Amino acid sequence: MTSVKPLVFLCLCLIPAFHSFLNYKKSHEWTKLILTHHWPHTFCTMEKTSCQTADQFNYWTLHGFWPNKGGMCNHSWHFNVTNIEGLLPDMQRYWPDLLHPNSTLLWKHEWVKHGTCAAYLESINTQYKYFAKSLEMYKEINLDNTLLKFNIVPSEKTYSLKEIREAILNYYQVAPKIQCVLPSQGEQVQLLGQIEICVDKQFQYTNCSEPAEDLPDSDIDIPAFELTAAAELHVCDESIAVLYPPVSTKLWRLS
Repeated sequence: MTSVKPLVFLCLCLIPAFHSFLNYKKSHEWTKLILTHHWPHTFCTMEKTSCQTADQFNYWTLHGFWPNKGGMCNHSWHFNVTNIEGLLPDMQRYWPDLLHPNSTLLWKHEWVKHGTCAAYLESINTQYKYFAKSLEMYKEINLDNTLLKFNIVPSEKTYSLKEIREAILNYYQVAPKIQCVLPSQGEQVQLLGQIEICVDKQFQYTNCSEPAEDLPDSDIDIPAFELTAAAELHVCDESIAVLYPPVSTKLWRLS
C-alpha cells in the first residue's frame, strides 16, 4: 500500500512551484502590442559616433513590435535568420539596423526580448509569423503617408506636439505615444524621434496610453548597444516646438 505521507509531502513541495509559475505567467501577460517607429535621422543624431546609414532612409523605419508587458520570455528560443529568409528584402528595407548595416543583431534582440513573449498568441507564435505580422502592420499603418496627409513632413519648420498627435489620432482614431529628444541647454526645439501605435490581440488599433500615463521618463526599449540613444528619448514636451528633421539637415551632436 502506498504511503500517504510521501504524496502529501510531494504536493506541499509543488505548491510553491505552482504559485511561482502563476506569478511568472501573470508577469508576462500582455494586452496590446506596440508597433514602434523611429525616425532614422533623429536616431542617428543621438549617437555619439557617426551613424552612416541615416541618409539612406527618408522614411520611418521599424524599431519593434512589443507586447506591453513582459520580456525575455523564453531564453532557449534562439533567433535563426534562416527562419525568416523569405522576409529578408522587406526586413532590410523597413526594419534596418541603423548602427550595424547588414547585421541581424537588432532582429535577434527584438525576437529574444519581445517576440518570445508575443509568441503566446497563436497567430504570431513562430519567428516567421512574428516578423511577418510586424511588417504587415507597419505597411498597413504607413505612418509617412498619414503624416503627409496632414501636411506634416520633414522640414526646417517646426510643429506643435498637438498637431502631430491630432493628425495620428484623427486618422487612426487612437492615441499614439510620441517621443522626442528634448532640447539641450540653449536649444529651442525638441527632435521628433519615435512614434508608437498600438493594437490589441486581434490587431485592432487601441490607445497606446491615456494622457495620465504619458510621463516624461517613458520606458524605452533599446538593445544594449544603443543605450546612449535610449537615455535621450522621452515623451515629448507639450510646451516645446517639435522639429521633424529632414535627412539633409546636419544635426550631429558629437561631444
